[in-house]
Amino acid sequence: MEKAKISIRQLFVMIIIFELGSALLITPGSMAGRDAWIAVLLGCGVGLLLYYLYQGIYQCYPESSPKEYMDDMLGTKLSWLFSFLYILYFAYIAARVLRDFGEMLLTFAYHDTPILIVNALLMIVSIYAVRKGIEVLARAAELLFGAMYLLGAIGLVLIVVSGSIDPQNLKPVLVDGIPPVIHSVFTQTMYVPFGEVVLFVMIFPYLNDRKDVKKKGMIAMAISGLVVALTVAINISVLDVDLTLRSQLDVFFMLALIIGGFFKVSLYLYAVVVGTSTLFKEKNPSQLAYPMGLGILILSITIATNFSEHLNEGLKVVPLYIHLPFQVLFPLFLFILAVWKKKRREKSNGSGRKKQ
Repeated sequence: MEKAKISIRQLFVMIIIFELGSALLITPGSMAGRDAWIAVLLGCGVGLLLYYLYQGIYQCYPESSPKEYMDDMLGTKLSWLFSFLYILYFAYIAARVLRDFGEMLLTFAYHDTPILIVNALLMIVSIYAVRKGIEVLARAAELLFGAMYLLGAIGLVLIVVSGSIDPQNLKPVLVDGIPPVIHSVFTQTMYVPFGEVVLFVMIFPYLNDRKDVKKKGMIAMAISGLVVALTVAINISVLDVDLTLRSQLDVFFMLALIIGGFFKVSLYLYAVVVGTSTLFKEKNPSQLAYPMGLGILILSITIATNFSEHLNEGLKVVPLYIHLPFQVLFPLFLFILAVWKKKRREKSNGSGRKKQ
């Protein structure tokens, strides 16, 4: 891993931008209908529990990379296998996110442009950023954070001034009961965007101070959840918006999405590069950005034959068979194992001091 350090404040900003990256593009909690905003809030609650697991593992091994502490917990061979699987997972999700944003740009602006060109342009910028290292990515996040929220604030003001928001469209609340909302939480919102913060296990070792990693990270996730829920609620409450207003708002919407998309793809690519360099003991990790970026680009094009297939796979296959084991089951197992080993070490050290 590179010799770099980032601050807790930078981690805070990175989590918010990462969480909002594609959450503003897709429709979180769509299975809950007009109650989607409730599903987002509940999904955020589950996401906070997952973040507690992720940072808890890090707190048990604050000086180690994920590969190193898995070596201690699982042994070298199993550690290598699971590290490799996580690299594949991050690469696959990066390809999905890249495809999402490529399709968005084709729909909104570049109707006759091949998706390969659009995706390649975004990937080139991400490769450049990743080659510069985590410190540059963290500083870029601080700048992009202000830009995203400025665009969001302008868009919100324009919508409010237009008088298009009708809170009555959010009623009746829970007309179909709580089951559709719960179903949406455990099949959609707890995984995307909130469970995706599992990626930050690759970022935690670069922190210059681990004291507030739990508090600041949970606050960042809570803010993200509130922003996403508010966005979903506004989308539901705004109907029959004047086409002229919509075309003006699309500009702000697209700019914010492009910023979020760039950062999210860049962080996934960074995780793939760092994971691969650690696993295969590559002395110059930045050189891996080119082949890894090219692989993700190709995967984003071949992942589905059309956008409908891509969406169907993302809603029905990915959550249960990919997100669940990588975001929930395996981290929970590692957390339990890490806490148990930490208590054993503390007990052993305590016994050793008493003998002395």
